[in-house]
Amino acid sequence: MTNIILIGFRCAGKSTVGKLVADRLRQIFIDCDDYIEQKTHLTIREIFDIAGETHFRRLEGDAISELSKLDRKVIATGGGAALRYRNIRNLKRQGIIIFLEVAADTAFDRLRRDPAGVRRRPPLTQHDPLTEMKKQVEFRRPYYLGAADLVVKTDSRPVIDVVEEIMKYLRERGFPDYGEDRDMAHA
Repeated sequence: MTNIILIGFRCAGKSTVGKLVADRLRQIFIDCDDYIEQKTHLTIREIFDIAGETHFRRLEGDAISELSKLDRKVIATGGGAALRYRNIRNLKRQGIIIFLEVAADTAFDRLRRDPAGVRRRPPLTQHDPLTEMKKQVEFRRPYYLGAADLVVKTDSRPVIDVVEEIMKYLRERGFPDYGEDRDMAHA
C-alpha cells in the first residue's frame, strides 16, 4: 500500500485535515512534529532553543526516514520538511504527497488564534511574524510544488471541502473511502 503525506506551511491544516483523511481511510495519523517531540521529550521550540535549527532538521530527517518506511499511514510533515531533497525522496518511495497550500495572511490569522501553537512553534527569522510568514511562504512554495502529487488550496474553505477534494483524488487511485459507508448507513 501507500502512505498519504501532507506537506505545506505551518497552519495550512495538515494535522486537522490529516486526522480526517486518516479516519476516512481507516488508517493511523502521525504528525511528524509530535513524533519528534515524543522521541526527544522536548517541544519543537525547545529543540530549536537548545540545539538550533540544524539539529532539529537532522532529527526531522531521521524521523521522516523512519516514518516513510511505514505502510498505510497518513503523515503530516513539519512545514520545513520539503526543503530537503532527502526527505522528499524518502517520502515519495511509498507515499502520495499532497501539498496543502495556504496564503501567508491566512496562516498568520490561524496562528494568532492558536496561542498553544504560537508557544510551540519557533520563529523562523528575526522579522515580525507576518513578514516572516510572507517571506517563508514565498521561499518554500516552489519546494512544495516540486514535491506534490496533488495541490489543495485551504484558504477560505471549510475543512470538509479540503478533505473531500483529497478523498476524490484518492478514490480515483483506488483508495477506499470508508466515510462513504457511514454516509450510506445514515441515509
